[in-house]
Amino acid sequence: MRARPGWTVTVGMSSCGVAAGAEAVREAFRREIARRRLPAAIRITGCVGMCHREVLAEVSPPGGGATIYGDLTPERAARIVERHLLGGEPVREWIVADDRAPLHALPYFAKQKKIVLRNCGFIDPEEIDDAISMGGYEALRAVLAEGSPEAVIACVEASGLRGRGGAGYPTGAKWRRTRESPGAEKYVICNADEGDPGAFMDRSVLEGDPHTVLEGLAIAAYAVGASRGVVYVRAEYPLAVRRLRAAIGQAERRGLLGRDILGSGFDFSVALMEGAGAFVCGEETALIASLEGGRGMPRLRPPFPAARGLRGMPTCINNVETLANVPWIVRHGAERYAAIGTPGSRGTKVFALAGKVARGGLVEVPMGITLREIIEEIGGGSGTGLPVKAVQIGGPSGGCLPASRFDTPVDYESLKESGAIMGSGGMIVLDESACMVDIARYFLSFTRDESCGKCTFCRVGTKRMLEILDRIALGRAEEGDLDLLEELGRSVGIASLCGLGQTAPNPVLTTLRFFREEYEAHIRDRRCPAKKCRALFRYRVDPSRCTGCGACARVCPVGAVAGEKGRPHLIDEARCTRCGLCVEACPADAIAAE
Repeated sequence: MRARPGWTVTVGMSSCGVAAGAEAVREAFRREIARRRLPAAIRITGCVGMCHREVLAEVSPPGGGATIYGDLTPERAARIVERHLLGGEPVREWIVADDRAPLHALPYFAKQKKIVLRNCGFIDPEEIDDAISMGGYEALRAVLAEGSPEAVIACVEASGLRGRGGAGYPTGAKWRRTRESPGAEKYVICNADEGDPGAFMDRSVLEGDPHTVLEGLAIAAYAVGASRGVVYVRAEYPLAVRRLRAAIGQAERRGLLGRDILGSGFDFSVALMEGAGAFVCGEETALIASLEGGRGMPRLRPPFPAARGLRGMPTCINNVETLANVPWIVRHGAERYAAIGTPGSRGTKVFALAGKVARGGLVEVPMGITLREIIEEIGGGSGTGLPVKAVQIGGPSGGCLPASRFDTPVDYESLKESGAIMGSGGMIVLDESACMVDIARYFLSFTRDESCGKCTFCRVGTKRMLEILDRIALGRAEEGDLDLLEELGRSVGIASLCGLGQTAPNPVLTTLRFFREEYEAHIRDRRCPAKKCRALFRYRVDPSRCTGCGACARVCPVGAVAGEKGRPHLIDEARCTRCGLCVEACPADAIAAE
């Protein structure tokens, strides 16, 4: 039996898919289709959000009724060609969604609302015609035809859109301020310098739908009166950089960027700047310093970039997600967007759901949804079998909220009251195996390393805080250290120059607030309840289980294990380095940490 003409196989080729082996899966589809001389085309798409099911591929027959497969390997791809394309029978054990169970009805998607991610996973990000077929550049065409920048700004203001880069500043107000600032030339910048550990929102949007971001940037330029724009993107995102560069070239050739766009008389060109990976360059003024060829260091504000930014000219800076909202708002109206979310936090928010969660990936949800709905209903709860303990939200400058606070609504005001922040959208789920002291150390170590060093409180304060956390983890801390840690955290937050320093203490302060008993156990009992801080636990051999096989002694690198063959062994605590190799080697599970 031969496949009918018009079959299409679409493979998810964003970074998550590629990392899972999508290149090999696509090649397997190509090879099998060519070997059998089947009339089928192979396409690519971005991330649909289900990173936990990569590699994903969609098989579409000419008559409709697409089937989405997950967890694919080259071998499974070959079997799908044989059974589905040739035999007409889907391979049910790998199906993620089909006509019987459509994608939007799955628990992972049921509570999501796609605006920013509306095209991701459904178009070929390297083909502008795919973007146009989904309404791409229609919003730009509409605003240019109307010829009123004021109307565009009023629309964005009425929508209630706030900046999705972390600060939550009203987007329309920023645009108006830039437009009203005098200057011989004005600029717009897309901040794609996403550097939060565990965050991949902007990367996925740029890889899956770059034209929406470019369209939003062009609309922003028209609204504020700019003729030049820059996308500042991390060099560590090579696929996003390549697709962005290709999208800019395609838009220029179609007259959607460049001179006299769509015959309107509006000129707007876009340049691409690759950042070197400094986290602080996500801050507006540090980003501008980097663009100007200097070291990425924040400066005092005011003046704000809207008044004096790139090359001293008025500059409007929005992040990827903010700009990706704009075309939808223009096309569907401010009222429709404002109807989503809460009074103070309109619209949707994209999160990178990662960590110890069953269904990790990219999610877009209405503002006001609770953490519990995201983590348990969308994410499926714990993926390890251990109970969920906490969530780190807002990136390294965010806060750790315990499971008892999971009914907190996800909006700017509620998260701030809880001690966390919205941030750019990182959300890392932690289970009961996590040590909250260790988690605080990790995030503070990151912000300490990424500090530009300009202001004393951030440069020195984060270092002193980390020294206290190190003492706690090593069992060398004293009772007064917790009060000192809190005092330092508050001081760093108040006196630091930019957002990095101001929010760097958040992981420490929230873990102290919600998990103080863990800190106290480290100090008073010299014990790590999660058994993560190696200096605070001891390995013990259970003599009733030890067979004296000697496996532990053979792998110990420092000779801390001794005993006669056939008799229970002992561990010399003074020599033990807590490497854990003896635990892994013991066939009788006779060694445990206490």
